[in-house]
Amino acid sequence: MKKTIYTLLSAALCLGSFHMPTAQAATHTDQVSQQKRPNILYIMSDDHAIRAISAYKSDIAKLAPTPNIDRLANEGTLFMRNYCANSLCGPSRATVLTGTHSHINGFMANDGKTHFNGNQPTIANILRKNGYQTAVIGKWHLISNPVGFDHWEILHDQGEYNNPDFITKDGTHQEKGYVTSIITKKCENWLDHRDKSKPFFLMMHHKAPHRNWVPDAKNYHLYEDIHFPVPSNYFDDYKGRVAAGKQEMSIARDMYEGHDLKMVRGIDSDSLLYDRWPQVFFGRMTKEEKQAFLDAYRERNNEFYSKKRSPKEIAIWKYERYMQEYLATIHSVDESVGEIYDYLKRNNLLDNTIVVYTSDQGFYTGEHGWFDKRWMYEESYRMPLMIRDPFIKAKGKKINALTQNIDFAPTFLDMCGVKAPEIMQGKSFLGLMDGSVSEKNWRKYLYYHFYEYPGFHSVHRHDGVSDARYKLLDFYQDGNYEMYDLKTDPTEMHNIFGKKKYAATQARLMKALQQQRDYYKVPKKLYSK
Repeated sequence: MKKTIYTLLSAALCLGSFHMPTAQAATHTDQVSQQKRPNILYIMSDDHAIRAISAYKSDIAKLAPTPNIDRLANEGTLFMRNYCANSLCGPSRATVLTGTHSHINGFMANDGKTHFNGNQPTIANILRKNGYQTAVIGKWHLISNPVGFDHWEILHDQGEYNNPDFITKDGTHQEKGYVTSIITKKCENWLDHRDKSKPFFLMMHHKAPHRNWVPDAKNYHLYEDIHFPVPSNYFDDYKGRVAAGKQEMSIARDMYEGHDLKMVRGIDSDSLLYDRWPQVFFGRMTKEEKQAFLDAYRERNNEFYSKKRSPKEIAIWKYERYMQEYLATIHSVDESVGEIYDYLKRNNLLDNTIVVYTSDQGFYTGEHGWFDKRWMYEESYRMPLMIRDPFIKAKGKKINALTQNIDFAPTFLDMCGVKAPEIMQGKSFLGLMDGSVSEKNWRKYLYYHFYEYPGFHSVHRHDGVSDARYKLLDFYQDGNYEMYDLKTDPTEMHNIFGKKKYAATQARLMKALQQQRDYYKVPKKLYSK
């Protein structure tokens, strides 16, 4: 099937009006000599929510700031409406590498069976052929070894927070320490020993803050006394949203109390409640590390058992524990960004290195009562993105145009003066950054498609289309549609599909959805029952 899709669709791909204006390349590259092409440091965390980055001015920004990540936005460009094409770790990574939607690059779901085809056109393959030294260090999660990289050290599967395993071309070995710090040091070590006669493209892929949100030991107590704001729709009843009522991603109901929330069996217990994957949590710690962890959480766990709580109070307690762990884990990512920034500055690389910070998708921090991702709803659909480009004069710029992770590879190639191949479906947004392209002349719609059902968290398959204000979702297996007005209903609580008042908008979006499917050559069997 994959071969058929590749053969049929790569030949048929026509980017239409999605072209690369010559003005944008000239504006940027006039400042870059051919002898000193820009380096790119691409930093990607895993499951980092917009709400958990203070540059986006969320309600938790002052309680858990991210000053180092914010610095990239302040010194560069902050993307306000950047989205993913398929909100799932592996598929998003495949899209970033290829500049194509999941049905084109072949990696549609984290089913454990699909292997990413690294021999197709990717940012790494193309830059390497054009004289760049390439490396990827950290999380890979594509069920295959990296192709197109001069150097790679990747985590096994999802990776482990403590004493993780790394895979190289020579085999698998264990490293001692905390994964975020290890990845940072490995990146610095590679930069120290790279071929300095070539520009570099380094993908620094953090595991954090992916589930199960284990902070560095020094941060076990970082946010333990902070009460983070509970989202207004934490106790959502999912009225009018059939698929949302069938999910299995509730913080109160579906989180593993031992593995995720670090809860024990009773007062002064050293035994965790349910831990589905002990081999990646306590199984990675030494006896001393395990005891230090239990001692650090003892007082808080004892307090939980010290008084009777209502179901609502327990749900809020679990939310607060989740946020404390999630944000403490992010704190180490922010420190990593600061450390690698300082490395670049110390080694006189900052003026010739484009630094990108993003996540593989968004994430739920209690909205709708959830954790995880997968949905086309804003919290998981929207991705953080900020780029510090030293060749662009404007600093602290915000872009409100609709960008997507299919655009990353074409943009990076454009930054390096390399033409993107026709198969790439994305569009370089470099012109938006340097001002040579107006947001008014940018794309009007984005297309989204989630395939992994049945699967973890029971999020039903759906695709959809969105513009700057409205969004239409087609849960095609269920025969249900949803539509939202993000201006009047930013938390997506009121499904307006079928409402007479929105008939014209609905008709426009229905037409746009089919046009997007046709434009991106999505086989009809992929959006049918």
